[in-house]
Amino acid sequence: MTETTVAEVLAELAALEDPKARAVNERHGDDHGVNLGKLRAVAKRLKTQQDLARQLWATEDTAARLLATLICRPKAFEQAELDAMLRQARTPKAHDWLVNYVVKKSPHAERLRLTWFADPDPVVASAGWALTTERVAKQPDGLDLAGLLDLIEARMKDAPDRLQWAMNSCLAHIGIHHPAHRARAIDIGERLQVLKDYPTPPNCTSPFAPAWITEMVRRQHK
Repeated sequence: MTETTVAEVLAELAALEDPKARAVNERHGDDHGVNLGKLRAVAKRLKTQQDLARQLWATEDTAARLLATLICRPKAFEQAELDAMLRQARTPKAHDWLVNYVVKKSPHAERLRLTWFADPDPVVASAGWALTTERVAKQPDGLDLAGLLDLIEARMKDAPDRLQWAMNSCLAHIGIHHPAHRARAIDIGERLQVLKDYPTPPNCTSPFAPAWITEMVRRQHK
């Protein structure tokens, strides 16, 4: 792909910029104002273009990076490349999309999970916890669930926001998917009170782990 193509895509994203959307996004730590539905429409038209995805990521523009996660070929990235990209992804949405749309589909996901899980940078560590939560739900064999609960019990209360959110999600998924650990997961959530007062819209499930676990288990048994 030529630089012109990157320039054309950046110009198109700039034209989609909406000040109102940017104001909303900035309240959540994201520095872009492109409607995500319109961004996905651009990705659908561009289809898969790995070289262009790499070049868009290199621009450091958040909307361009989000687009890159949608048009890339996840299995084409090397482990070191994904590690570098994760450490560059400082806005929440770019971080989340990179983990969910790219890293989870990569053959390097498990090695990266282990690398990031204990990283001293809490944003990087949150990616390790997100990948761990994926395994808790879908591929728990080999995970030390009791050990994970020990770590959550000891560290979640005082963890920085992004890491706390990721640990809380792991706690909830242990409780939802593993009945043998459910009572302890609920007890930890009740004692730590993390996200208990999180504003939750009507008809949405609270991220407070005991409420989240109880509601999801109720739905399983309907």
